Amino acid sequence: MKIASFKHSDFSGYGLIKDHGIVSISTHFKQRFPCLKDVLDANALGELGEDCNGRSIDYPIDDVQLLPPITNPSRIFCVGINYPKRYPLDNPVAPPANIILFAKMPGTLVGHGERLEIPEGEAADTFDYEGEVGIILGKAGRHIKESEALNYVAGYTIINDGSVRTWQKHSIHAGKNFANSGSCGPWMVTADEITDLAAMQLTTRLNGKIVQDTTVSKMLFSIPEIIAYISHTIDLRPGDLIATGSPEGAGGSQQPPRFLRRGDILDFEVSGVGILHNPVGQ
Repeated sequence: MKIASFKHSDFSGYGLIKDHGIVSISTHFKQRFPCLKDVLDANALGELGEDCNGRSIDYPIDDVQLLPPITNPSRIFCVGINYPKRYPLDNPVAPPANIILFAKMPGTLVGHGERLEIPEGEAADTFDYEGEVGIILGKAGRHIKESEALNYVAGYTIINDGSVRTWQKHSIHAGKNFANSGSCGPWMVTADEITDLAAMQLTTRLNGKIVQDTTVSKMLFSIPEIIAYISHTIDLRPGDLIATGSPEGAGGSQQPPRFLRRGDILDFEVSGVGILHNPVGQ
């Protein structure tokens, strides 16, 4: 299933993507589960499918504003340096001995089609993009074994880990947490739809030009390793997001660097998931 959160006029809801439209959940289902995170908390994805099954489209995709699939994530975990790459140094970065973790705050991610907010002042000069495969957790767990980690995944999405590189030198938290600097979407694809995780292709286009292109198989730390590692630091909860890292090709790794400017268009594509589209600038 492809499940989207959306807004139409004054109505906010969620439902299944079908034939370029959305089958919205029923009023009764929304009363039980006001948002997609509530569905995951109750392990009720199957019920969601049954609720929408056999019903016609309520809204064409072009008539709604797509929101990040999890509109109210409790935590957004991010993995740094998880592909062979050069940036932020001039030379290749040595593979880390351990998984590098940082976090993004709620309010940093906008949805599909929404404009990324350019920071004010000097921070605008090093505003950057990073396309990543996103994981949406569907089950709570602590001290999860790698061999069992994929059982905790509800689905996959796309995340743009927006960054301000100069502020990243102040601290990772500062550079990674500018308001509306990143994005997530266009929807969640349930885990059962992805038959070959390693073959998932991640491609980023800036104004139509491919700038990032890789597969999940190139990750330095696999998705099961990432889930297991995080679960040993803290309990994982349904609706938690994990951004799994970005490959070579962000603006800071271009020669010369090519940071984002007002009017740029970004398209982040993950095979089996879709395309996350974001213009740049208020």
